Amino acid sequence: MTESAARGASEPVPFTSRQFRDAMGQFATGVVVISTELDGEIHAMTANAFMSGSLEPPLVLVSVAKTARMHDRLEKAGRFGISVLTKPQLQVSNHFSGRPSADFQPTFSRICDMPVIDGAAVQLAAKLHHAYACGDHTLYVGLVQELQRPGEAEPLLYHAGRYAALESGNN
Repeated sequence: MTESAARGASEPVPFTSRQFRDAMGQFATGVVVISTELDGEIHAMTANAFMSGSLEPPLVLVSVAKTARMHDRLEKAGRFGISVLTKPQLQVSNHFSGRPSADFQPTFSRICDMPVIDGAAVQLAAKLHHAYACGDHTLYVGLVQELQRPGEAEPLLYHAGRYAALESGNN
């Protein structure tokens, strides 16, 4: 019997922010790098809170903490790039999540004059369409202006606070 069943269905079971974060971590996601440029300087961060929002018009959503440096930069720039990372790009993900390696420097290419990660599975350039407050984060909705899909590659995945891989096998 679950704790909520024992307490009665009408009484919610309290939980902490950490418990909520751990529970949400059970949802496996891909890994992206959000990038923008201000005054000739490229800014980027790793994220896993990314999704398509609409096919017509083509919209994407990213969730950025209000405390993240990228938060204000996205609003000022009004445009951003999204790079969907591949399994071999683990070092790129680490670099933009605050764990850079001294002997590694990521490389960018450009689409629609927006910096995107070289070799990413998908590269998007988007114009900021809407921004919605969402608790301690902001949901940024981008209108996709251009996309490139250089080729098929195994995605970099994130699950339960660590990187993961797809299992090969027959379905």
